[in-house]
Amino acid sequence: MSTAKNYVVSITIIGVLFFIFGFITWLNGTLIPFLKLSCDLKSDSQALLVTFAFYMAYFFLAIPSSFILAKTGYKKGMSLGLMIMAIGAFLFIPAARDRNFGLFLTGLFIQGMGLALLQTASNPYIAVIGPIESAAKRISIMGICNKVAGALSPLILGAVVLKGAAEIEKQIATTTDAAQRVLLLQDLSHRVIIPYLIMGLVLLVLALLIWISPLPEIEASASEEGGSNSTPKTSIFQFPHLLLGVLCLFLYVGVEVMAGDVIGTYGKSLGMALDQTKNFTSYTLWSMVLGYIIGIVTIPKYLKQHTALKFSAFVGIAFAVLAFVTHGYTSILFIALLGLANSLMWPAIFPMAIDGLGKFTKIGSAMLVMGIAGGAILPQVYGLLAKSVPTQTAFLLCTLPCYLYILYYATKGYKAGKKITT
Repeated sequence: MSTAKNYVVSITIIGVLFFIFGFITWLNGTLIPFLKLSCDLKSDSQALLVTFAFYMAYFFLAIPSSFILAKTGYKKGMSLGLMIMAIGAFLFIPAARDRNFGLFLTGLFIQGMGLALLQTASNPYIAVIGPIESAAKRISIMGICNKVAGALSPLILGAVVLKGAAEIEKQIATTTDAAQRVLLLQDLSHRVIIPYLIMGLVLLVLALLIWISPLPEIEASASEEGGSNSTPKTSIFQFPHLLLGVLCLFLYVGVEVMAGDVIGTYGKSLGMALDQTKNFTSYTLWSMVLGYIIGIVTIPKYLKQHTALKFSAFVGIAFAVLAFVTHGYTSILFIALLGLANSLMWPAIFPMAIDGLGKFTKIGSAMLVMGIAGGAILPQVYGLLAKSVPTQTAFLLCTLPCYLYILYYATKGYKAGKKITT
């Protein structure tokens, strides 16, 4: 196989993987209201454990994933990740039958485990498969695959599991017959069985296809270690730009999940009906797709990665403030537009943070993937704040400081410990 053809095949395979984990990741926005209703949860804080269970898996599994990849290589590691995700999907079947919220959370955690392995392999792979200067462009292409899938997934799952949600919610709230109420909840819960059974089978088929695919292995050369640094490094902790990047990615994923998964809960707190709020996640993700298209056109031809990140941070600050000072659907619009601000952050932060790591690329990637735990922590902080302050105030307090730090990283943090010519 020629090098050019091999490159195209590799990009295509990784694109399919980004589509898959985008589809699964952004189901959480639909699962939050669905599980709150079907499992008869008493508060939004309980429902937001959906994102906590899912994203905390990254924190616990990212570093072990780097050691697994060292043994299996990228290709087999990706295949293994898909198999683990399938197990998590299949666990939804007994969880739905018993309306067991804890079992649902376990399934989500296992899916997060598989995605941690998949992300630890696929993100550095797409970053180093070509020139580092254009890594953000390649990751933007992957981002389109990811976010198009993410925009479709809540619409598809929402149409199945939340069809007529407002009426069902009303019936559950008003019925006085305990047995009838349980039956309504049981019927609702069973709606996820077929979708997750299909999902698990598809993941197993993809795992097999990846295993036998011609995806080549890519290893970082020891001679690349340290990039422009003249002194060889002996520890991952000698790369301050990486450590600051981990925090940056932690905060970025936090605000991305706030804009994508929490937007429905935010809208409901403003008095909007569940039949409307179930689609809000898709609005955020379509605005992210627009941002990725902008990234593909402009990076690196017109914008350097750090410039794109700086611009994105400014836009995030502006939209977060506008969401706070406006009301109703206008406020929702600005939260959805945060997707535009967030779109180029991962494509910029990840390659900037792993630049020059050389033989430490796998472990550096794993540390960055640990930062995805920001998606677990920030919604929980929001849920707690929203109990004591107005919803819009809680949202601003959770997002504005994050965008300010991202601006710092785009301006100075990515240079820490490096000799960079700008």
